[in-house]
Amino acid sequence: MTGMASALRVLVATAASVLLATTVTAPEARAAHGPKAPGEFVALRSVDPTIIEEMRYPTAHNFMGVPVDGYRQPLCILTRPAARALHRAQTRLLRRGLSLKVYDCYRPQRAVDHFVRWAKDLDDQAMKGEFYPRVDKSRLFADGYIAEKSGHSRGSTVDLTLVELPAAPPGRHEPGRDLVPCYAPPSERFPDDSVDMGTGFDCFDTLAHTDDPRIRGEQRANRQFLRKTLVEAGFVNLAEEWWHYTFAAEPFPDTYFDFPVARSSVAGHGHA
Repeated sequence: MTGMASALRVLVATAASVLLATTVTAPEARAAHGPKAPGEFVALRSVDPTIIEEMRYPTAHNFMGVPVDGYRQPLCILTRPAARALHRAQTRLLRRGLSLKVYDCYRPQRAVDHFVRWAKDLDDQAMKGEFYPRVDKSRLFADGYIAEKSGHSRGSTVDLTLVELPAAPPGRHEPGRDLVPCYAPPSERFPDDSVDMGTGFDCFDTLAHTDDPRIRGEQRANRQFLRKTLVEAGFVNLAEEWWHYTFAAEPFPDTYFDFPVARSSVAGHGHA
């Protein structure tokens, strides 16, 4: 499939299919309670509906193995400047037959608190085989994998990857199946339609460091291309996670929000 128009059609259709898939696995949406987002926050889909959204934390396919507190719907919310910057990057990628795919965007403080509680429970290691097979859970704080504050809660940080178009259907997490390490070859680890980055998303391992010298060839080139694309759009990479980018000119550099991830949080905000 070639051409900008064709790519746009593919992306809109893919985004719809991913939303349907994640909605099926997400917990039932609760009533729209809690604080609303400031007007500077928008749903990414209102700015660029072609960016694929495979939100992991409303589902059980994450390092804890349960849906995360505060994620009421599978939705990417970002500050407006960060969303616009992703749109600029996406426009360039579509011309090359590629798309961005986001795994996580704004993250409420209550979700971070959930991570912290889980990390302190050393008996709960249900997802160790996939997400942190070589790290002792007691080291998650000391090694920097879990912290009491996250840049995601400021609204301008995003976890993402690249997908070749037309995108394949997203993988489906099947509880009870044997877990495969996140650094295993792509044909063996959890099926993801992204290009090969050397590890899966949220891989608690030094192989996930963007410039780890053991990552070579196509995997290294993919990471460097993702970084180059996003740096040119105004983002900065976290060196320990190839998927983690923060918009450098973030509007809330010192504020950590706790409104829920839900359409009601940004209702009426538009994208202008």
